[in-house]
Amino acid sequence: MDIFLDGEGAIYQQLVRGLKNAIATGRLAEGERLPPSRDLCRQLGISRTTVVAAYELLRAEGYTNTVTGSGSFVAKSRFVKERSSHLLSAIPPQNERSRIARSVFDLKNMPGRRPDGIRHAFEYGQPIQNKSMDLLWAKEIRKAIPRATSRYPRVQGNPELRSALAHHIERSRGIVCDADDIIIVAGVQQAIQVCIQALLNAGDAVAFEEPGYFSARNLFQIAGARIVPIPVDRDGMVVEDIPPGVQLVYATPSHQFPTGAVLSEARRAALLEYARRTDAWVIEDDYDGEFRINGPAMLSLHSSDRHGRTIYVGTLSKAFSAGIRLGYIVAPPALQRDLLAAKWCLDFASPALEQVALAGLVQSGAYTRHLRWVSEELLNRRTALASELMARFGTTASFALPRSGMHLLAWFNSLGADAGAMLVRRCLQEGLGIYTVDPCYMQQPQALGLILGFSTMSVADIREGMAILERVMSPLLRQAESREANCANVVPLVRRVK
Repeated sequence: MDIFLDGEGAIYQQLVRGLKNAIATGRLAEGERLPPSRDLCRQLGISRTTVVAAYELLRAEGYTNTVTGSGSFVAKSRFVKERSSHLLSAIPPQNERSRIARSVFDLKNMPGRRPDGIRHAFEYGQPIQNKSMDLLWAKEIRKAIPRATSRYPRVQGNPELRSALAHHIERSRGIVCDADDIIIVAGVQQAIQVCIQALLNAGDAVAFEEPGYFSARNLFQIAGARIVPIPVDRDGMVVEDIPPGVQLVYATPSHQFPTGAVLSEARRAALLEYARRTDAWVIEDDYDGEFRINGPAMLSLHSSDRHGRTIYVGTLSKAFSAGIRLGYIVAPPALQRDLLAAKWCLDFASPALEQVALAGLVQSGAYTRHLRWVSEELLNRRTALASELMARFGTTASFALPRSGMHLLAWFNSLGADAGAMLVRRCLQEGLGIYTVDPCYMQQPQALGLILGFSTMSVADIREGMAILERVMSPLLRQAESREANCANVVPLVRRVK
């Protein structure tokens, strides 16, 4: 490790300051050995006497401890603690985006994440593990290494991957496109960010599902967009409630998050007509759309768009591995140049090695076979979860079976949403992670809703997790029933009029 001299004053003083700075900044950590004096005098071109004297002063001031025969080691230092405290002190937001980001983003409390040390968690948004696919992925990575050029990858993405995806989504989602229409991005989050940069100014109105995907909403809010919440019912977003003057509509039509509703044909047509009539753009986030559990295949919204107002966004991370941050945009021709420029501004291009490997998986048909396996597994787990809900909670829980996806939304109407925090806390104490629907709402819902993910849990895990949930929730449900019974027995007083 280099020790930097500041060039001011005697060499001895410069060395002492340089070593103190290395300790204070953590480059020399607590318990770490200082460079041997002979090595340091050769590195800096100074006498060993100067180095030994500097080390002795550091020891005398309490910065180091000397172990005979082993050298000098960094000791606990008041200076380090004081400086760390100073670095962690709060400062006001430096711009408007940071101010908004602080209000909507909390890295330590991300919705849907699995708490540390928890055995069972109904986490959602996590892909199901397929061990045979892991082996194929490792094989494709090895094959891709010599083919992934050392030059910068293309901004638009690997041509082979784009061509393979174009063929895949034409068969699975009804989208007729070619490789030139596709832009590879670092997952759905970046796809949305690319759209924001290309389409929105601060203050522009964005129609957003209520409830909806909170991470996407946060991105729009941080960009300074004005969120216009549009209610969702069993037929998806209530399109007729979208007001005039909206620049962009964000929708999850094939599997609405978090309700699982599918946008009806009438509303799909109405949404596309709204976009055509008002020159608005529609981001179609195909959230879990490929995981069809049961029922006929659902065409994408993009497949019905005859006026080029829909930006289709898909992901490979959720279908395959969350650690592979790759997704794609099917860009309308009129927007392609702007979207590519926005992608270039964000990170220049997505990683080449993973793109080449994924192209091999999609071209070989392994990716399609994986999706079929995933859908079958999800059906088994969803069936187990629904059976447990009915057996343990009966009519106190209401839910709809989603046609696709990796979670279901269960409502406990006898409990208010304010019971959610206490329930989450008590479940954590019992080793269970659960997640309320509250982050999906701009206005808190009236009842308690739980997003129950089942992709990362075996059937046995689901049963054990539901047993814990029943044990924790039963006292709360009994209290709610008792309150309702007492209210039903109260006879209202009627004031007599003389």
